[in-house]
Parts: sequence; C-alpha cells; structure tokens
Amino acid sequence: MRILAALGGNALLRRGEPMTADTQRANVETAAASLAAIIAAGHQLVITHGNGPQVGLIALQAAAGPPDGVYPLDILGAESEGMIGYLIELALRNLLPEGAPVACLLTTTRVDAQDPAFQHPTKPIGPVYAEAEAKGFEKTLGWSIAPDGPKWRRVVPSPEPLEILEAPVIALLAERGVTVICAGGGGIPVIARTEGGLLGIEAVIDKDRASALLAVALKADRLLLLTDVDAVYTGFGKPNAKPIAKIDAATIDPMAYAAGSMRPKVEAAAMFAKAGGGTAAIGRLQDGIAILDGTAGTIVA
Repeated sequence: MRILAALGGNALLRRGEPMTADTQRANVETAAASLAAIIAAGHQLVITHGNGPQVGLIALQAAAGPPDGVYPLDILGAESEGMIGYLIELALRNLLPEGAPVACLLTTTRVDAQDPAFQHPTKPIGPVYAEAEAKGFEKTLGWSIAPDGPKWRRVVPSPEPLEILEAPVIALLAERGVTVICAGGGGIPVIARTEGGLLGIEAVIDKDRASALLAVALKADRLLLLTDVDAVYTGFGKPNAKPIAKIDAATIDPMAYAAGSMRPKVEAAAMFAKAGGGTAAIGRLQDGIAILDGTAGTIVA
C-alpha cells in the first residue's frame, strides 16, 4: 500500500520536555523505528511532520538576536522543515538496509492571501508560558497569545492549504521507491502574486490538513495521523473517557473534539476518507504497524 504517515510536532518534541536537540533526536529515533517497520512490511511510505514547538523555538531564538536578524514565519518554517526532515532522514537511514532510498524534500504549500485565518490567529507554536509571561511577550514582541490548557501560548495564522506545489515531484519519487519526507509543518506557506509568481507569507499551516490534501493528490491507500495519544476519545481528559475504535467519516461531528488538538486531525481524517477513496487512522506514533493492522488507534472511514 501507499501510506502517508503524518507525525505530530508535539510527538517529536513533547509538552514539558526540555526543548533540546538531544531530546528531539531521541524522540525522532522512536518515530523512525515505527516508520521503518512500516517500510519493512513492504509498504510505500511518504512522511510528513508538524513543527509547532520547533518553529516557535526558532522564532524565540531569532527574536533574541539583533533586530535585523528577525525573519518571517515562512523562512523560519523552511528552517524547521529542514531541521526536522534531516533528523528523520538520518534516523531512518540508520535503521533501513544500506542503500535504501530516503529523501527530504523542502515543500511549499499555496494558500489564499484573503483567507480569514490571517485576521484570526489560532495555530499554537512554541513553548507554553504562565499568563503574565505570555502577556509580556504580547506587549514587547507583538505576539497574539491564547490559552492552552492551564497555560498560554503564542498563536499565529493558519490558513487553509489549497495546493501542495511539489506533489508531482513527491509522486515521482514515491513511484521510484523513495521514502519521501516532505510538507514539514504543513509546507512553507506561499501566495500567488497578482503580477505572477509566488510570495512567502507569515503563517504556519495545519500539518494534518496539508497531509490529507497531499494524501489525496498522491492517491494514497492510507493516511496515518500519528500523535502522542493512542486514539480518539469520547470525554477526553475526563474520568469516563473511552477510546473510539472507528468513526464514520460521513456522519462525524468535528466540533465534538478540542480545537487546536484532536479536531484538526478528525477533520483531516474525514476529508481524506471522503475524498481519497482510502481510510484514515489516528493513533500513537509508536503504534504505526498495529494501527495499520486495525488493533490500535481510531479508524476513520
């Protein structure tokens, strides 16, 4: 099968963990073991990944430097895409047979310059803060901030992805047996200029929606949305929480799930299931093979 596996940025750099290179490398190695097992089972694999914690950290590092060293989010997104893609590629090369073709492809995603998301930032990036610290950043750095559980976090625009511009190249590589790592952080956001050509824009695209769009374009058989929780739950976080084994894409109500958390995954899974002719699944990053076998995670079909 052709499988698109989307790795959550929070699964690669978990909430509360030290935001260090060593921490991220260790988490990527855990992810790579699951991905290598899928490849070893004979499947064709395309890998995407989130970048919310990472791009926020890079933005903080840039803000701590000289004023002329502050780069826009599209460039920081490209930087995070290269960094995470490199770590995944290296970890996979260390697990796969020598000579197995793996490639990381810098990817751009077209969005609409008039998308209302630019007026209503909702995508959380970077670490979490106490309210007073977050509001200090809001004042000094001009951030938009929003509650994230008991803490606060920076939020940025997250426009709807319209087209993965490198999809034909990704398809060509996949057909040649290359394991492709692409569309990191949903892809680098670009808009079409009125005079022709493209222009990068300040945003971070939702990785799950971009992954579903790419999975449809690639005619993937399965879309795996791999995160740091083992399934979709009813009553998540409550004493009566129960995992859901299967969801009907035709009747699902995404509003029943938390915004900025499980809701975009459920929406993306349903979009692919309805448009792609395959099935989607949501589950824990380490459970990739078990999710494919139907013994773990939540199936959306």
